[in-house]
Amino acid sequence: MTRIGVVGAGRVGAVLAAALRVRGHEIVAAAGESTASRDRMAALLPGVPRRKPTAVARACDLLLLTVPDDMLGNVVTTLADAGALRPGQVVVHTSGRHGLAVLEPARRVGALVAAMHPAMTFTGTEVDLPRLAGCVFGLTAERPARELAESLVADLGGVPMLVPEDKRALYHAGLAHGANHLVTLVAEAMEILGAAGADDPAATLRPLLTAALDNALDSGDAALTGPIVRGDVQTVAAHLEHLATYAPATLPSYVALARATADRAVVDGRLLPIRRASLMALLDRAEELVP
Repeated sequence: MTRIGVVGAGRVGAVLAAALRVRGHEIVAAAGESTASRDRMAALLPGVPRRKPTAVARACDLLLLTVPDDMLGNVVTTLADAGALRPGQVVVHTSGRHGLAVLEPARRVGALVAAMHPAMTFTGTEVDLPRLAGCVFGLTAERPARELAESLVADLGGVPMLVPEDKRALYHAGLAHGANHLVTLVAEAMEILGAAGADDPAATLRPLLTAALDNALDSGDAALTGPIVRGDVQTVAAHLEHLATYAPATLPSYVALARATADRAVVDGRLLPIRRASLMALLDRAEELVP
């Protein structure tokens, strides 16, 4: 059993702390000032005292920092300068972008440091708990902190993936591009279908998107289908015209993704370069269609 403190009772911190508590670790205290954080603590961490970050750090053997990326450096520096960190303590953050460099103030006082990022999107509710099973955690750590972080991942039911310090931002970009931009893409697709008269755009898309995602994860570019891969210039022209008229806000992303799809289809050998050239010329003029 490890005495764990959490600074940042947001969607990630509250869920990870709740999961570790179930596995027998003691959550000694958590920091979170917002109403949402207080509500999460009440729901997921009942009985855990809410304290200031310095008090949380002083009370625990393993400090879990689950604050936003841009706040992380300042939080670590503040805790170190306040004397709240100590030699032998373990300090772990869950940022995808950052590695160990941001934890240098903690390392300087003798703490063991690690980066442990869950490759999952969180709601901050109990529905996230079973989703941790099989979740990949991007780990950056040196021994012996690496073994400690791997043990935490195992307790969470996750799978460790070692990420080099100089590849953290690239690792995070891949996740953000796949997950965050997918949400934008799906929301825009629902907007377009709504403009076309669909009563339930989500229900219309769900079977198609589920199959497309599974196929893409299994087969990569080979899963591509549709008018771009076929080189159906007139179909794409009709898309652009109607998007410009009925859903103009979605036109820029359609054009950008159509370009990327055409490039990948050419490399994959499924779209002839001459057809790609015709598509690109059409896409170059797309903005002219907006009224």
